[in-house]
Amino acid sequence: MQKIDNYNFKGKKVIVRVDFNVPLNKETGEVSDDTRIRGALPTIKKIIEDGGCAILMSHMGKPKNVNPNEGDAAFSLKQIIPAIEKYTKEFGVPTIQFAEDCANADAQALALKPGQILLLQNLRYYAEEEGKPRGIDKDDPKMEEAKAAMKTKQADFAKKLASYAEVYVNDAFGTAHRKHASTAVIADSFAEDKKMFGFLINKELDAMDKVLNDARKPFTAIMGGAKVSDKINVITNLLDRVQNLIIGGGMTYTFIKALGGKIGNSLCEEDKLDLAKEILDKAKAKGVNVFLPVDAVNADKFDKDANTNISDVDNTPDGWMGLDIAEKSIKKFEDVIVNSKTVIWNGPMGVFEFEKFAKGTSAIAQAVAKATANGAFTLIGGGDSVAAINKNGLADKVSYVSTGGGAMLEYMEGKQLPGIVAIRG
Repeated sequence: MQKIDNYNFKGKKVIVRVDFNVPLNKETGEVSDDTRIRGALPTIKKIIEDGGCAILMSHMGKPKNVNPNEGDAAFSLKQIIPAIEKYTKEFGVPTIQFAEDCANADAQALALKPGQILLLQNLRYYAEEEGKPRGIDKDDPKMEEAKAAMKTKQADFAKKLASYAEVYVNDAFGTAHRKHASTAVIADSFAEDKKMFGFLINKELDAMDKVLNDARKPFTAIMGGAKVSDKINVITNLLDRVQNLIIGGGMTYTFIKALGGKIGNSLCEEDKLDLAKEILDKAKAKGVNVFLPVDAVNADKFDKDANTNISDVDNTPDGWMGLDIAEKSIKKFEDVIVNSKTVIWNGPMGVFEFEKFAKGTSAIAQAVAKATANGAFTLIGGGDSVAAINKNGLADKVSYVSTGGGAMLEYMEGKQLPGIVAIRG
């Protein structure tokens, strides 16, 4: 497999799949968090400084039924160019060119000179990027025919993108779990020595492989979020590796009810109670310590201004719902985390977007940072977990913050990610 570190891009046109699906300020339209842009810079810089030119492609949001020739300004990548140029000017590219139509950028790509950057318009203006038919109901008898036709169109779309360049670099880990034209199919158009991962994906894979295959003990997995069903596969895969499993967030109450606890109006997947018991039984059989919250901050409604009280997690008052872990649980979890040598964290401990119910998640973020300072390897993934790390100014106090929520989970489940297999095999 070709390594970007060893490749000289001099005189080469390079098409790079980046993940510039960045959040925008609704009022100003400016990029509100440029983490993903900064993550792609080492790869772009390497290409430019070697003497190559970079053609950047990405998606933004989920535009539906758009006309590729007109698009939807709300999802246009043109609006993020100033945020990219802010950084590229530091290595000699003050101005980035833009292709208004990603599937008809032949002339612009051909005219590119060494040291220049061309950004393609949102790939998802074309249904061919995702490879899913649009404008047809899933139950339509013609759906299978439409899918077959789309598969051919997707391959043609990928070949078109590939025709702009001599080398392909995938540096968008956040979409590596999707078999999209730009993340997987395009790789078929390049020889083995002309396709590779960028620096960001390499860092992602190194971090996750370290956790999966070379974790120091005790290894603790912290799983939060709303649903057991969202995390069941990764939990099952980790049970063979971890010594400690901490469970928090809304999924807590499926486990608590499965154990006979009283959960009030708390979130619960009634059809997953047996699954929760099964997880606990498997953990016990494998000698894994499972830590559930013991107390909770409850709300009388799902609202940022809700009234609150605190109760034992298995004795939630009628009419109330648990929205965060409370002090005893925080202390219990902290003790486990700070004494760990490997930690993976995915998912919040409560409704982190409401300030009243963010304390538990922030406390876990602080504990993970402390574990890192104690010498642990710590891997963070998932929107709210990453947000908690950033909100508390701890991004440089943990070992690695993943850019891919869904992709990270699927990799940790042991699944083969199309974007990774397309290059690594």
